[in-house]
Amino acid sequence: MTGPTSEGGKRTGPGGGKRAGAPAGKSGPAAEGRKLSRSFGVLALLGALLAVAGLVGLVYTGVATLTSMILFGWLLLIGGLVGLLHAVQARGTPYFWLGVVVAALNIAAGVVVIRNPVGTAEALTMFAALLFLTGGVFRLVGSVVVRGPQFGWTLLQGAFGLLLGVLVLVDWPHSSLYVLGCFFSLALLFDGLGLIAIGVGGRRVVGLVTDQMTPEEGEK
Repeated sequence: MTGPTSEGGKRTGPGGGKRAGAPAGKSGPAAEGRKLSRSFGVLALLGALLAVAGLVGLVYTGVATLTSMILFGWLLLIGGLVGLLHAVQARGTPYFWLGVVVAALNIAAGVVVIRNPVGTAEALTMFAALLFLTGGVFRLVGSVVVRGPQFGWTLLQGAFGLLLGVLVLVDWPHSSLYVLGCFFSLALLFDGLGLIAIGVGGRRVVGLVTDQMTPEEGEK
């Protein structure tokens, strides 16, 4: 005996419904693979934008320096306002006044940086140069005294840091127009390249896994 038929003469399963086990829609490994592929594509696109911004910043280092200072100032200002809001919400706790003081310092620093980005860049460049100098001296002395297995690499790092600090200080304050912008642009460039590598690699892996799972489902 055969099962009942529908209006078009098509045979259906028991109870007149669709055959059990039929796919209900497009959900499955293929759909999930497409979603992951789109997500990795967006990540690669974001990385490309960051890399382009980094290249542009390396060409126009002065603009990149001022941009990084203004962004830094706004981050301090917004962080201070958020910290002040949290401190007000947590009033009555032992850390209330500490939170208020830290938030006020962040707000004041943010206002100063936004109103005088050139002076802030000069001060931060001087601070960075002193860090390079002290770090280079400590690495040089430590590598000579300890003489560990990484003696040559540590010695090279110390010499490079010392040379970089001297070069920045010799050309200061003019060096403040390009040092911070150069570092900021290099950070954008390398972060963008990293995101591009993750996005492209992720799309390839998802494509390979989806291609391997689709034939197995067809055999079932």
